[in-house]
Amino acid sequence: MSSECREPLDLIRLSIDERIYIKCHGDRELRGKLHAYDNHMNMVLGEVEETVTTQELDPETEEEIIRTSKRNIDMLFVRGDAIILVSPPLRTT
Repeated sequence: MSSECREPLDLIRLSIDERIYIKCHGDRELRGKLHAYDNHMNMVLGEVEETVTTQELDPETEEEIIRTSKRNIDMLFVRGDAIILVSPPLRTT
């Protein structure tokens, strides 16, 4: 397997078995180990940490309240059309 990037999906291919960051629709962020993907950007992640951010308006003070909730998931299938951004691990070479 080559370590060269000629197409966008090559960057994903090089991240197999490494921890990646995914930003999804609905203010959802995922960090996990990439096990598999396909041409539709469907992905299977393991050892996932999911962070969901919600924003509410306090009716009394009209202040914006931002809440985050986190959970850990052993294995997760992420549908490609939910993905906004994929960030592979930092490479120094």
